[in-house]
Amino acid sequence: MKAIIVEDEFLAQQELSWMIKQHSQLTIEATFDDGLDVLKYLQTHQTDVIFLDINIPSLDGVLLAQNISKFAVRPLIVFITACKEHAVEAFELEAFDYILKPYQEMRIVTMLHKVENTLQQAKLHTAPDAIRPQPRTVNLVKDERIIVTDINDIYYVEAHEKLTFVYTRREEYVMSMTISEFCSRLPKDAFFRCHRSWCINLSKIREIEPWFNNTYMLKLRDRDFQVPVSRSKVKAFRQLMGL
Repeated sequence: MKAIIVEDEFLAQQELSWMIKQHSQLTIEATFDDGLDVLKYLQTHQTDVIFLDINIPSLDGVLLAQNISKFAVRPLIVFITACKEHAVEAFELEAFDYILKPYQEMRIVTMLHKVENTLQQAKLHTAPDAIRPQPRTVNLVKDERIIVTDINDIYYVEAHEKLTFVYTRREEYVMSMTISEFCSRLPKDAFFRCHRSWCINLSKIREIEPWFNNTYMLKLRDRDFQVPVSRSKVKAFRQLMGL
């Protein structure tokens, strides 16, 4: 059972980590002090429970939880805060629990047992070979805002060294990750990595034009741009498109 802690006060983070290790079987995979870093982490990692402070930099805990609530597979969220006034907001977001600071050890122990029981029950009711549903939205970043975007709104993805440019019909987004990392979040039945530098939404192809060396150039709906199919991907592309 995996957990992450999001807490910008170092001593509070250390205290909670100690109690989790002492009183549960949860494994703390990572700790964060910034909400935006958490969202980036969750784009490529899965976790079972998030211990989430509300007053954190970049993206506060409530906004972060709102983004996470749109995930197809959602981790449990336990809010940790010194403020009582966010309780109603927390439970509107279906938070698993709400822990006030300063921590009371018995309250933490009770909450941890509840978390473990819930995760174990969920595991028992999940078939061993069950496949987690592929998320139908992806979080894109623009001007430090996080835009929850429907997968089908993405037309194509382009690699620029360690950055990835994501194009919708009218917008362009820059993601701080490799194209391989980003494409791993896209459903394989809808997107095709047609080139080491490009990945395309198959439903957005308007025209397949023969190109040099038996390759293809793909013209897109609604955008004046063409995406190449590399020689190494031609065979797979032909099979996929029934050519």
